[in-house]
Amino acid sequence: MRKLLVLALVGLVAQLIDGSLGMAYGLTSSTLLLVAGVAPAAASASVHLAEIGTTLAAGVAHWRFGNVDWRVVTRIALPGAIGAFAGATVLSSISTEAAAPWMAGILFTLGAYLLVRFARPLRTDRVGGRLRGRFLGPLGLVAGFVDATGGGGWGPVATPALLVSGRMEPRKVIGSVDTAEFVVAGAASIGFLIGLGSEGFLLPTVAALLIGGLIAAPLAAWLVRIVPAQLLGAAVGGVIVLTNARTLLRSAELGGPARPAVYALLAAGWLAALVLAVRALRRTRRAHAEATTAPTATAPTATAPAGESAAGAATSRAAAAGEVPADLAATGTPSAR
Repeated sequence: MRKLLVLALVGLVAQLIDGSLGMAYGLTSSTLLLVAGVAPAAASASVHLAEIGTTLAAGVAHWRFGNVDWRVVTRIALPGAIGAFAGATVLSSISTEAAAPWMAGILFTLGAYLLVRFARPLRTDRVGGRLRGRFLGPLGLVAGFVDATGGGGWGPVATPALLVSGRMEPRKVIGSVDTAEFVVAGAASIGFLIGLGSEGFLLPTVAALLIGGLIAAPLAAWLVRIVPAQLLGAAVGGVIVLTNARTLLRSAELGGPARPAVYALLAAGWLAALVLAVRALRRTRRAHAEATTAPTATAPTATAPAGESAAGAATSRAAAAGEVPADLAATGTPSAR
């Protein structure tokens, strides 16, 4: 019973993080399950089976709030499902000894990516045009494969790529990626079922993760108001990096004074990322405060185009300087992503 309660807490924490960042449910759950001693394939299989329920709930919510671009969903979900099925098959076919460093390496890389991404605001300047299928298809294929073999990664791979393209609103990027993940999680679960059989799924673990995730879903909406997504992303990235570094160092049989030195170096990098995240957050808030408190211009000036307020001009200048994301300049409110 105690173990199931711990797993439910894992699911709750993972969903709180995912609900605040729009990503990292799989990364967090898989990392914590590996630390608890669960085999890599069983961990990924159980997480993906639980994600069928959590992503379905998330997809319905995004659809009701108009955050889903169905054209993008249809073009990214099918390749993502193919990649996830292939990744589940690959992970199921290799031994636990070989899978552990492989999975830890993927999680370590994605955790490091989260550190870099949230250390500074991500520019998402909107441009015209639509996303093409030749971009969405390969993106879904790669993201799905990484997601299944690493126990997570669909959001960290797919979401930034769509944001950087600048052709979608951030809220629709989040909603479309989360909705498509339902198909990806289902395909990965089928792949694990074929590769591992029904005994490959730890059903009590799945139930505990699902219950914790469903409990956390409404709390995540509250958490995103309290904890800045930028700081949470940097914090979670550091935890994932340090946790999976332990498995990688053990696999490399690195001992002696080298291991503490590596941990110290990683901890210093984590601290630097947190400091940069705090500075970036302060710049963003300062630029937003200046934009919202600036007096409204009554006539066109040299610094504000006709029809644009001084507040809008100030926000635009901040966005051009990289001090505030472009979606903030467009909407006046920070992106939850």
